[in-house]
Amino acid sequence: MLLTPEQTRALYGHAVKNRYAILAVNADSPAAITDCLLAARECDAPIIIETSLWQLTGHSFGAGNPILGMDRYLSDLRTIADSKRFAEVPVVYHTDHIKGPDTQRILEHAIASGASSVSLDSSDLSREENIELMSSLCQFAADHSFPATLEMEAGVDDGVTPLEETDELFGAVEKVHPEYLSLWAPGVGTQHGLGSDPNAFSAEAVQEHRSRASEIAGREIGIALHGSSGLGEEQLSSAVAAGVAKVNWSSESLLIRSQAARSYYAENAGKLENGHSDFKNTAMDHGVQSFVSSAYVSRVEARVRSLGGMGRGTSFWEGNR
Repeated sequence: MLLTPEQTRALYGHAVKNRYAILAVNADSPAAITDCLLAARECDAPIIIETSLWQLTGHSFGAGNPILGMDRYLSDLRTIADSKRFAEVPVVYHTDHIKGPDTQRILEHAIASGASSVSLDSSDLSREENIELMSSLCQFAADHSFPATLEMEAGVDDGVTPLEETDELFGAVEKVHPEYLSLWAPGVGTQHGLGSDPNAFSAEAVQEHRSRASEIAGREIGIALHGSSGLGEEQLSSAVAAGVAKVNWSSESLLIRSQAARSYYAENAGKLENGHSDFKNTAMDHGVQSFVSSAYVSRVEARVRSLGGMGRGTSFWEGNR
């Protein structure tokens, strides 16, 4: 079931309290969404489906228009997440890398449309601009009586964020707009993409930032881990133990799906010729997507297990229906 912002806030708190993290997948297509929900159902786990600007403007959704893309994405996700098949899966819709001149308009639309949680890409923003934009989203929600659950980030690709930035960024927004922030995403030594150095990851930084953000807010605040694709099982476990509640997963996810699709077309090249008796079945989208799914779903399940997510769907629903 697609969670409301209020339910999502409770889910993030549940993850922090029970020391597990929720896998957040940048899902590029309707087929990828379905595969993530299949894996979450098999694991009885919550799942976060998130979109960056390139998904919203991509050909499968907005075809250049991010607002249309969000409407289509949310409509598709809500339809499948609220179906009987996935009714017991806690599903979060989260905005991820949203940046550029239309950022505020896109994210206000997300809040108005009932997005489960919202974040923006602060990589091109100054500290003051980051605070101002996050504060404006909180104020927009307050002015229109919209529920909103937000994740705030620092420069996540800039090494380890100094602890004082938790006060200067997270604290500045929390002080003026209390209760809206549920996740804090500082840099903890990871980077987006597959080429980062996994040895740069610091579980100690996770612990320090989580403790400080929770102290500022007066409630448990989870850490959102960006750039997890290069981390191994031991590092992911230490991240969760230190207070990571949300783990973004994009580059490795895309790699698995694209390599599976490449294998499908290589193995079936002969059937993709004019006149072959099995051409139509081979060329249809269902053929390649079923093949990709068979390679992908088990990998999502493994990632969920590594984050301690097994069985957490049922335990979350016990107090949050």
